[in-house]
Amino acid sequence: MSAPEIRVFNTMQQAKVPLVPLTPGKLGIYVCGPTVYSFVHIGNARTFTSFDTIVRYLRFRGFEVRYVRNYTDVDDKIIKAAHEAKEDPIALAARFIREFEADAKALHLLAPDVSPKVSDTIPEIVAIIEKLIARGFAYASGGDVYFEVRKYPAYLKLSKKKLDDFVSGAGERELLLENKKDPLDFALWKAAKPGEPSWSSPWGEGRPGWHIECSAMSAKYLGETFDLHGGGLDLIFPHHDNEIAQSEAASGKTLCNCWMHGGFLDLEGAKMSKSLGNVVRLRDALGQVDAEALRYFFLTTHYRQALSFSDKQLADAETRMEYFYETLKKVDERIAGKDFGQGPVHGEPGKFLRELDEAMADDFNFPGALGALAGLFNEMNQLTDKPPVKDKALVGRTLVALREVARKASLALGLFEDVPADWLARRRDRQVARLGIDVGRVEAAIAARQAIMDTPAGTTWKVIAEAI
Repeated sequence: MSAPEIRVFNTMQQAKVPLVPLTPGKLGIYVCGPTVYSFVHIGNARTFTSFDTIVRYLRFRGFEVRYVRNYTDVDDKIIKAAHEAKEDPIALAARFIREFEADAKALHLLAPDVSPKVSDTIPEIVAIIEKLIARGFAYASGGDVYFEVRKYPAYLKLSKKKLDDFVSGAGERELLLENKKDPLDFALWKAAKPGEPSWSSPWGEGRPGWHIECSAMSAKYLGETFDLHGGGLDLIFPHHDNEIAQSEAASGKTLCNCWMHGGFLDLEGAKMSKSLGNVVRLRDALGQVDAEALRYFFLTTHYRQALSFSDKQLADAETRMEYFYETLKKVDERIAGKDFGQGPVHGEPGKFLRELDEAMADDFNFPGALGALAGLFNEMNQLTDKPPVKDKALVGRTLVALREVARKASLALGLFEDVPADWLARRRDRQVARLGIDVGRVEAAIAARQAIMDTPAGTTWKVIAEAI
């Protein structure tokens, strides 16, 4: 049976379209990375996990993926945070890049093939701006350089907004910027100000505007046209609209074939954002819940939909992961070091991988893929606890086949990357910490055939049945 066709929701077309690589068998993917002025929050982590899973699945399907995710290390927010901390802006950004990479590793995110920084891409940024000026799409004014949006007829084609709708609502701050021809024009280069990082340019000392960085970095590492561009929904306008305008005005080519955008993370019903103050840092979340459980939680909702965050949902995700790892531990103990011979298997173990593949091929339907996992683990538990057949060799061969399906599912989703015994030991340690008791007491409880369990009502003790 042939693999299902991969279809992706393209924000530009507002429809699912077949994934057709520019180069057969290869894909170039660019994802807007973090602005590194603080610790990453779990709203960002959800977006990065979504695209991490998408990259894993595409590689599972046999594509050679070049994955680029940038760092914005030159930005107004970074400068503000650095001034407050009395720290050099570039040094502060470098420090938070290191913190982000530690958090990303803890969350089991793959390292991108390239992680470019704005501060390392200044020559390429200047070159694009020069090209835009030469082609009449940008102008220099007082040390600044602006993109003239009315010179680009297709402006806002991604967000589908209307340019004239912005005129009456232009803010006073924009109207007071006398260097602009039009309050809607956006900055490509900003003249240097005291205390800010700056670089030499044909227009004087200064630094890049926000949007131009991604045009330069994507072109440098993926070419002027590439396959997939990703980010959060909040980046559609103005960031991605502006990115498209400046890239396509400079090159005369389509920037990318498909635009993908991840949904927001809601904190008990409120969109997570630093400006609202309802932010949970990824590092703090990982101190309370296992990284794979957090990853599983992120995958419980389709990547384009909003996901509500709560302590209960995290606890449910961790309990679910415990079920998965307990199952894998049972299966590994049953099949380890045993030869069940050649012969038929019970049922159709491969169907679960096909179901996962079909779900992921349909615009990366994470919940559908988790549904396939649920069927797989239910089958493994049935065969270990109450096998429907008496032939032990047949059961053993089937468990071996199902365990291999679980390994392949791990490659596609980034789950079950730990050794079951190790994961379960860490789970016990977290439960001990939550109960606030000493290890000796826990060891005594285990000797007395008790266990620590997480329930919706909290963490409790449970006496293990003698029959177990």
